[in-house]
Amino acid sequence: MRLECGCPSEYPQWDNQDIDLGSTLVHEQRAAMFMHMPIGFEACLDRQHQDIKTLELHEQWPGFVLTQSAMFKGKILALLSENNSLARKTYNLKNPYMVRAKLFKGNIREIKNTIRQMQSELFDEGRMPKALYLSYLTCPRCQETRGGTQIMLVRHWLKSTKLEQRLAKHNKN
Repeated sequence: MRLECGCPSEYPQWDNQDIDLGSTLVHEQRAAMFMHMPIGFEACLDRQHQDIKTLELHEQWPGFVLTQSAMFKGKILALLSENNSLARKTYNLKNPYMVRAKLFKGNIREIKNTIRQMQSELFDEGRMPKALYLSYLTCPRCQETRGGTQIMLVRHWLKSTKLEQRLAKHNKN
């Protein structure tokens, strides 16, 4: 169930875990961005929620969405409960689709350090970081009552044989 402000009341407990989202059905909503900042983010979320409702599909965790920002266009992915759908804007993620999640709590100015740390950990394990998604678990309206700013960082990664070989070579020396 979504909260009145649109934030998720429940979300997956993925903190510091690697999760395989392979073959998960998602609904994609395009979002306008300017310099990686969403424009009309709440309107995009409402549009996505209405689309999902119209298609008679169901979100796994209502309100929990993965947002990928870009310079001018980003996307918002809602994870759906169904296995497949022929509706537009829905598709299954590649299989496997490995992600690492990290729950960020604190001042938004410090998020880049957490992202760098996560990326560094992936490199140290021989994994190549790919797309970064943010899931806003609290908004400015509810953050005080729900424990401050909370954002789940979700980083897609691929296994890299080259990185693994370099690490093995480095560890030998």
